[in-house]
Amino acid sequence: MINEHSVDLAVIGAGAAGLAAAVAAKQAGVENIIVIDREHSPGGILKQCIHPGFGLYRYEEELTGPEYFQRHAMDVIHQGIKVMSDTMVLDMTAEKELILSNTDGIGILKAKAIILAMGCRERTRDNILIPGTRPAGIFTAGTAQQMMNVRNLMVGKKVVVLGSGDIGLIMARRLVLEGAEVPTVLEIMSFPGGLQRNITQCLDDFDIPLHLSTTIIEIKGKGRISSVVVATIGKDGKPLERTEKEIECDTLLLSVGLIPENELSRGAGVEIDNVTSGPIVDANFMTSIPGIFCCGNALHVHDVVDYVSDEAEETGYAVSRWLRNDVEEFDVDVKAGDGIQYVLPHRIGRSSATLKMRVTEPGRDISIVGRSGEDETFRKNLPRVAPSEMIMIDVGRITGDVLTVEVVR
Repeated sequence: MINEHSVDLAVIGAGAAGLAAAVAAKQAGVENIIVIDREHSPGGILKQCIHPGFGLYRYEEELTGPEYFQRHAMDVIHQGIKVMSDTMVLDMTAEKELILSNTDGIGILKAKAIILAMGCRERTRDNILIPGTRPAGIFTAGTAQQMMNVRNLMVGKKVVVLGSGDIGLIMARRLVLEGAEVPTVLEIMSFPGGLQRNITQCLDDFDIPLHLSTTIIEIKGKGRISSVVVATIGKDGKPLERTEKEIECDTLLLSVGLIPENELSRGAGVEIDNVTSGPIVDANFMTSIPGIFCCGNALHVHDVVDYVSDEAEETGYAVSRWLRNDVEEFDVDVKAGDGIQYVLPHRIGRSSATLKMRVTEPGRDISIVGRSGEDETFRKNLPRVAPSEMIMIDVGRITGDVLTVEVVR
């Protein structure tokens, strides 16, 4: 049985966000910290990302996922922060009590502050409602990545990828390198869902075709998948008649989006943003429940892990200030206007802040404008934007109570 005990800070999740936040909090003076993770070892998704491309912004060198994580792991060791692995958080209350379960039994952990850093999960076939039979051979891209990169198991010989998210693009390349055939990557949107560098390096460089405005309307197969029927999607979002085409395959990978992991947050009564599926937070990354903070992919899905680490560090520093009762006033509501999917944080102060946002569609030579009442607070001109790439803008003094961010063409 786990004894009931208390800590200054409990961090849920031992990926890049959780470890970076814990280290920053410790460096800022928070002493009694524990990081909790349900997996056998820390690292999160980075452990299976053996491809390079990490650390370019943060460390100014190209690292693999495990190499990037190792930097955070060494920081945790040097700071003497305890990581409790193989431990599931069963429940979290608004009073910042955690119900834990591991091989020692069930116990209660009381914390003065909590950082939610659970990361995100993949959408499945059930989330996107693909009709047809239910054969073997259908995987999420992340599951296939884990099977191939960690367990050394090949998932198939002829693989169709649905969705052009970054993990799907990277796995398309990985499969070809391992000798599989990837006849196509399909994307229901009219533009790619992943970073342009991954489109170039993973598809173009390996002659893997990408078909936009195309999706799967039927899965066929008995025992194991044998083919998929695809169709072109019209402007109304429905398949166009007489565009159906059957593609033979023995495997289907789904790379159809990521969802922040927030069952614990909802259970505790944390207010959730319907667009991001992550908590509503202020400029200190504190949620609607005082003392509960959120960062990384549990807050919103990032395109670059370096930004996850930076955001987590900001959160760790903010927690240390909150524990010292150094409380700031955040009385400006931030709203997403025309052309903006979402903008974070949801509440900021009047002096300055850094906003993070995504646009709704690709564009060239556009301006992102922030308006507070009749005042234009900022204007940033950008040569190119895409929904797959997060945009960060520093904001100066704000006069009104609401700041609306929009795209101006």
